[in-house]
Amino acid sequence: MPLRTHFLAGALALAALPAAATDDITVRDAYARSSGAMAASGAAFMVIENHGGANDRLIAAASDVAKRTELHTHREDDMGVMRMIHVEEGFDVPAGGTLEMRRGGHHVMFLGLSEPLEQGDSVMLTLEFETAGEVTVEVPVDLERQPMHGAGRGQGGQMN
Repeated sequence: MPLRTHFLAGALALAALPAAATDDITVRDAYARSSGAMAASGAAFMVIENHGGANDRLIAAASDVAKRTELHTHREDDMGVMRMIHVEEGFDVPAGGTLEMRRGGHHVMFLGLSEPLEQGDSVMLTLEFETAGEVTVEVPVDLERQPMHGAGRGQGGQMN
């Protein structure tokens, strides 16, 4: 085999390996939704697992499906009303632990949708971690999924 072929085969093999910075972070059970066909915003929910030995932090999210993609959560105000807020500092992902992003808790918010989110479509979402770097996830749109009742609380807030 010529040297050039060996070099090309080696380069392709290396390119197929995941980046070392993302080996510790996995995303499962992801889905996106909007409240209706004409909605200007939508959200994504998922479970992020940190298999590494060090804490990490989800610090940003990006997607071309909307004008802005932000990290949000719900917090109770002084009047006892739950309000959705942008969390600029991001969310902790503890070593050996999970970050649950659920309805009524932490989530990724899509503001100014460029087109409606339709059942069966998918959204490309890039999550940025302080240590692990960028992790890109294909998130299916599931407008029919119902909240999990009686599931308790996770780190992302109440699951409702």
